[in-house]
Amino acid sequence: MCKKLLSELAAVHPVLHISMFKKFMGDPSLITSTENSGIYDILSYEEIPIQILDRQVRKFRTKEVALVKVLWRNQFFKEATWEA
Repeated sequence: MCKKLLSELAAVHPVLHISMFKKFMGDPSLITSTENSGIYDILSYEEIPIQILDRQVRKFRTKEVALVKVLWRNQFFKEATWEA
């Protein structure tokens, strides 16, 4: 069924033209206060490395750079990143 759906959508062009958008008119009565909501000005957290999964050396024209693939806390294996 999934393949059938994909083949039916194969002719659809995945780009929207700006003329298809409509102007948004916001409703001021829907705005809520953020006071006492637990949302703070600094929305950040510290990433903590858990494990080094892989190592490699990238060779450029004039230098070599050592890279490690790092697994971060609260991330999945597929979200591990290469760091210098």
